[in-house]
Amino acid sequence: MEAAHQSFKARADAALSDATLKVAIDRTTGTAERKRGAAVAAFPEFEAARARGKAIKDHVIAHLDHYLEEFERNATAAGAKVHWASSDTEACAIVVRICRDADARLVTRAKSMLGEEIGLPHALADAGIERVETDLAEHIIQLAGERPSHIIWPAMHRTREQVAVLFNAAHEPPPAAEDPASMVQSARRVLREKFLRADVGISGANFLVADTGATCTVTNEGNAELTTTPPRVHIVTAGIEKLVPTTAHAFALLRLLVRSATGGELTQYTTFHCGPKRPGDADGPEEMHIVLVDNGRSRMLADEFREMLRCIRCGACMNHCVVYRQIGGHAYGGVYPGPMGAVLTPVLAGLATSRDLPFACTMNGRCAEVCPVGIPIPTLLRAWRGRSWREGLEPRATRYGIGLWASVARRPRLYRLASGIGVRMLRLIGRGGWIGSLPFAGAWTTHRDFPTPAGRTFMDLYRADRAGSAAPREPRP
Repeated sequence: MEAAHQSFKARADAALSDATLKVAIDRTTGTAERKRGAAVAAFPEFEAARARGKAIKDHVIAHLDHYLEEFERNATAAGAKVHWASSDTEACAIVVRICRDADARLVTRAKSMLGEEIGLPHALADAGIERVETDLAEHIIQLAGERPSHIIWPAMHRTREQVAVLFNAAHEPPPAAEDPASMVQSARRVLREKFLRADVGISGANFLVADTGATCTVTNEGNAELTTTPPRVHIVTAGIEKLVPTTAHAFALLRLLVRSATGGELTQYTTFHCGPKRPGDADGPEEMHIVLVDNGRSRMLADEFREMLRCIRCGACMNHCVVYRQIGGHAYGGVYPGPMGAVLTPVLAGLATSRDLPFACTMNGRCAEVCPVGIPIPTLLRAWRGRSWREGLEPRATRYGIGLWASVARRPRLYRLASGIGVRMLRLIGRGGWIGSLPFAGAWTTHRDFPTPAGRTFMDLYRADRAGSAAPREPRP
């Protein structure tokens, strides 16, 4: 956790120096990219579904107050208790109070990025309540004392060999072998006893259905069902932007979510919870509490980052991001990593403490291309960059450097002269077609070499190409 207090550049440098981390990232994101590509290719209606998903989310965002009231009314009618939290601190206080009222000593928790966002694991620990993460990947990072590095695969930064070390140290008895099947069986044995003893189960929600008051969870392991059903009390923590008008709208978004996240058509478990156990029900919690969390989302409604509220947390932007695939999730320092995290973290933590994140992007646009609800992430990152400049958060050297460049760029002859000299100097620095180090650009060349430029500027090449195109050509025979 200490790494979170380092600068982004220090965290990124450490990640780039970790060869094992690169192996772990490539294994997961490469597979995710290929599976998503195949799933989209096999779904000809994907673009139409994406347009509908975008329209659904935009409609809800535009009428959020209406659907929040409708959801509260219907969830309450179904027997759930709805709580409102304006901040992370207030949300944690509500959850802790519910746990204490239930005299809870053991709490199981299904994977929830909202829970990570509000700091719920720390709040439960401070309250003296034992917390058990039931998602396999979350179980791994709980043993390692780490935060998630990906919103779909929280332990993707860990290799199978590293997981075997953790399980051998923490599981009693240890796994019978170090193959995946044996380690999964070991985790199942350890967690099963916790499922049955838990006083409270806590989950997130992928969707909140306004016209029924139901919450929807999407998992591949079934741990969410074992977290929400056996305990006496079920607590749901969810951001207010998770609303959809009807169950049909939830399924329309599920078609996008699953294909974008894991490359499947549907996850193993898609469960709708609508209130606590009723008379005659075979199982279920005696109480159901839903904590609706704002934590900056209302502010986003009124500014240029409003479109980020469309996010359905699929993780596709990370899997296709050339930066994330080099440094992983922990380098970003916040709860949400990757491109979507570079937009959300300044909202949650403030731009002054996270201004490096919007600049950790090549602006290649892959994140926007694969986003299932059409969020223009590069545009939002540019908005943060502009705000950083206007608020004077850039280092003085950067401001002077950009000012000097702008002064030269406004003078075409001077710019052509300077760029011509520059490319020729780079040719002299290069060795064997590559530049291994560059004065004043050590951050660029520490971990990679640059190809030596052609020796002519873009404008030189452009004029030569135009001249060639304008030259008369002999007619073909």
